[in-house]
Amino acid sequence: MTRPRRHRRPPLRRRLALTASAAVAGVALAVCAGAYAVTVYTLQRQFDLQLTQSATLAIQQHSAEGPGVQAGQCQFLASPACAQLVPEAPSDDPRDGYLLPVTRAVREVAGRDRAPYFSKASVAGHPVRVLTTPARKGLAMQVALRSDGVSRAERQAAGLLAAIGGAGVPVAALLGYWVSRSGLAPVTRLTSTAERITATRDAGLRIELPAGARGREDEITRLAVTFNSMLDALEESLAAQRRLVADASHELRTPLTALRSNAEILLRADRLTPRQRERATGALTRQLREVTTLVNDLIDLARDEEPPQALELVRPAALLEHSVAAAHDHWPHIGFVLDSDSAAAAALTAAVPSRLTRLFSNLLDNAAKFSPPGGRVEVAAHRSSRDGGLEITVRDHGPGIDSADLPHVFDRFYRARTARALPGSGLGLAMARQIAHTHDGELTAHRAPGGGALFRLTLPVSEIASEKGLQM
Repeated sequence: MTRPRRHRRPPLRRRLALTASAAVAGVALAVCAGAYAVTVYTLQRQFDLQLTQSATLAIQQHSAEGPGVQAGQCQFLASPACAQLVPEAPSDDPRDGYLLPVTRAVREVAGRDRAPYFSKASVAGHPVRVLTTPARKGLAMQVALRSDGVSRAERQAAGLLAAIGGAGVPVAALLGYWVSRSGLAPVTRLTSTAERITATRDAGLRIELPAGARGREDEITRLAVTFNSMLDALEESLAAQRRLVADASHELRTPLTALRSNAEILLRADRLTPRQRERATGALTRQLREVTTLVNDLIDLARDEEPPQALELVRPAALLEHSVAAAHDHWPHIGFVLDSDSAAAAALTAAVPSRLTRLFSNLLDNAAKFSPPGGRVEVAAHRSSRDGGLEITVRDHGPGIDSADLPHVFDRFYRARTARALPGSGLGLAMARQIAHTHDGELTAHRAPGGGALFRLTLPVSEIASEKGLQM
């Protein structure tokens, strides 16, 4: 059984050309039809006006005469109007016949029972237009002029406008083709660019826009500009992905090499002393922990946002206090000082507790890592006087951040020259900023007055949540 063939729609350019051509041709034909109607109306009105003037003149010239034909030259095109007086009663008609047909309506006009009217007739085989109007009491004046000249003018106007309308159809087709070609040019460029990107996998290609196109507000140009912006974002994302893969492979190469070396050493455990086996096992365990931490950090960085179902109302100040206590146990030679007011302690925000705790831990570990032995890390949590949010600061008294390193402290795998000898993968601050962004917060780094580094975290706090927190 053969499947029926699907009807394929014609291309957009052809449909647009046909639509534009039909619209232009329809407008041209409508204009020609309207022009013909106006021309016919004008010719008829002028002819009726001329006939009315002739009737007025005939009434003035023959008002004293009796019924009958008053002028009978209208059978010639250049002759003046022919006229006749018709009485109300048929018994008053003269013996000679009339030039124009006399009907009951004519006698009703003579008796003032009907208004004046126009009609058509024939004189000597030629068409005439007749005006029947009252003359003096009991008489109606009929005045006629040949109308074939008006009919000829109407036919000439119809032929001329038909020729113009017929010529407008191919012109409309050309205009429709031009409109579709010029109007869809950016779409054509967009399609070809998308096809080239698909074929070459090169996200650096862009749609070429004419000069000054960005200042225009038409939809096609905005579509092309939007597509270029999307390609910019795609190229940036691909570049960031490549950098992440390259940096991750570089960072993993060293610990994996050390893991392999220690594993190979443990394979020959029978040749090692107990002390050597203990050292190799400890090094292997430590390196496995570092690799596990690095891989987990990479997975967390690859996640752009938190799952909505994981969000819950938490007290950031309480999580910060717990993180400070954990950091004091992990860094016993560093003094951690926490300053938190009651408003900050009562503030609530929607967050993932484990992720927010990870953010605080990363900041505290970074501050402790750069603090000298016996140094102090100052942590403060207060409600901001500007927007009412929660502001948390972490300051150390170490060497501080060099001005050249300040713009890059949150980059993945970035490590300043002073930090390359210290433990870490260079992902802690990058992860901290990402967690802040996923919680609608902002994390910034500064050079602290008097030396050291200062990190400032701002988190939004809902007023409703704050009221609930103060009542709890």
